Amino acid sequence: MDFSGSWKLCEQGNPEAFLRAISAPEIYIKMMKEVKPVTVIEQKGEEFSICVKTALRQMFLTKNWIALLKIHRCHLQGSHTNTFSIGEETEFNTMDGKKIKGTARLVDGKIVIESDKFTHVREIQGEEMIETLTAGGAALIRRSRRL
Repeated sequence: MDFSGSWKLCEQGNPEAFLRAISAPEIYIKMMKEVKPVTVIEQKGEEFSICVKTALRQMFLTKNWIALLKIHRCHLQGSHTNTFSIGEETEFNTMDGKKIKGTARLVDGKIVIESDKFTHVREIQGEEMIETLTAGGAALIRRSRRL
């Protein structure tokens, strides 16, 4: 399965439970409802580069939001990129600027990334990319369409 291409988030389930399960800052939980990122994936065999681009910088440049982000020691990133090879432990950057270690595998045509904090599964169904993120008993399902 070739994951290469650009994908725009079109639908996501209620992200609050998942984000709380991974101890995301409350400010991010509030912002996630408004964000519709574009994910750009470059795949060369078992090597991947995944860049998630958001409009956070454009949406929240008010003094109140910047002050809240500083208080919570959050990073305001417009994009973040992770590059990894299947089967190798990698340090991944999260949207809130944290780093986690995980290993990516290909399972039945799906990219499965497991860390000690959560599991992230990406799969292609027709012209949609489905992402299922789980932590503890919480799950977040996100659907993106190919651009």
